[in-house]
Amino acid sequence: MFRLRASPYLRWGLTLILLLATAWFLDLSAVWQELARFSWLALSAAMVVSVAQVLLSAWRWRYTSKRLGLVLPMVIAMREYYLATFLNQILPGGVLGDVNRAWRHSLDSGARLASIHAVMIERLSGQLVMIAVALCLGTWLAWHQVGMLEVVADLGGVALLLIAGVTAALSLAVRLWAGARGYAHALHRDIRKALLTWPSLGVQALSSAGVVASYLAVFSLLALGAGYWSSAGAVMTLVSLSSILLLAMAIPVTVAGWGIREGAAALLWPLAGLPAEQGVALSIGYGLAVLISSLPGIVFVVSGRRPSA
Repeated sequence: MFRLRASPYLRWGLTLILLLATAWFLDLSAVWQELARFSWLALSAAMVVSVAQVLLSAWRWRYTSKRLGLVLPMVIAMREYYLATFLNQILPGGVLGDVNRAWRHSLDSGARLASIHAVMIERLSGQLVMIAVALCLGTWLAWHQVGMLEVVADLGGVALLLIAGVTAALSLAVRLWAGARGYAHALHRDIRKALLTWPSLGVQALSSAGVVASYLAVFSLLALGAGYWSSAGAVMTLVSLSSILLLAMAIPVTVAGWGIREGAAALLWPLAGLPAEQGVALSIGYGLAVLISSLPGIVFVVSGRRPSA
């Protein structure tokens, strides 16, 4: 019981420690100067992209739910995804908003298992595509930047850890539901139905690729507004580095990726011959853009739940 209660505080503490440790090794005045380069126009455009990201993610969830036989109107999916996004930004671990989303949908649909699977599969789809994109862009970066080969090797290790984590989570779900006869079969059936069979595989891949593209677009717009787009090679380098940051953020040990994202940026940017302060400023700008764009979720915290059917 103590461990369960202490865990959120430990993650808040780890977030603070990582941020302070990163700040200790940086020139904070240089970080501030980099932050001051971001234009309000670029920040506004980045937040608009973040809104589109939520809409596409909500559509992907709705599609996944439909494949599992659940009714989920698009308006409800958008509302619940905004709420989940906001909760993921302020609560430790980055998944509690999704847990709440699955629970609320189960109350409306009356199908608890299918509601949980819909959220699990929808998130799994996004994680797998993000890993593939990061590995591809990281490999490109390794061939064009001195000192990046080791990073890509480490990136492969992180990807394997994430895949192992997803597998462990699914195995844990099976154990938790071990008393329910046929659960493993039901999970396998739902994954095949909503992710692995055609046309689900193509729809999931395309929609998740769009979501990942929106993540990278936020980084790119901020970089454009700060004047980092000096050449096509510079743009490709920044996008590739940003994809690695996204992969680092997927490790659920801090609050909304804060701390681990900035620490990774401080390590990666110098390896690509760029100032660490630039990477950290870009990371902070990304975190703020996503946080601000998630604020409409507050409305659904205070307004409560309305049945979807």
